[in-house]
Amino acid sequence: MNKRLAVAFTGPSNSGKTTLILKVARKLIHEHSKRVAIIKHDPSDKARFDVEGKDSYKFSDTGAEVIVTSPTRTTYFSKQNKDLDEMIRLFNDFDILLVEGLKYLPLPRISIFRDTLDSDYFPYMNALAIDDSINTADYDVPSNVDILDLNNCEDVISWILKNAKEV
Repeated sequence: MNKRLAVAFTGPSNSGKTTLILKVARKLIHEHSKRVAIIKHDPSDKARFDVEGKDSYKFSDTGAEVIVTSPTRTTYFSKQNKDLDEMIRLFNDFDILLVEGLKYLPLPRISIFRDTLDSDYFPYMNALAIDDSINTADYDVPSNVDILDLNNCEDVISWILKNAKEV
């Protein structure tokens, strides 16, 4: 099996995490021929993946682990929280795993900020992806944190390929 790499993205709401992950994933898939898996943390439990009244909803509502498969997709419904290793086993076949959120996972982490930096994120970040709305001279950014151009997807991908953790 090829080595599988994982990296995480963190940052405040509306900082551009999802936008950056989408750009990175598309480039990795279409230009670098990588198989990409994505985990998104939903801390407020807002995400819904099924419609009340449908059979798959009724199955999931029993509390059972449910897989729904069709000619174009397979969806896994679980009523249990999974740790990183369990989620990785579910994906199984990927080259690069991109994780949005879950700042306590022991993964190399890119923090995304626009307009202002929050130093509370400094202990969790290995790289900082920012645009020209932030002047790093105005902040005490730790010297071991790499500075990436938020608008340069290849810059971010290069960092990922060099620094991601093997999982």
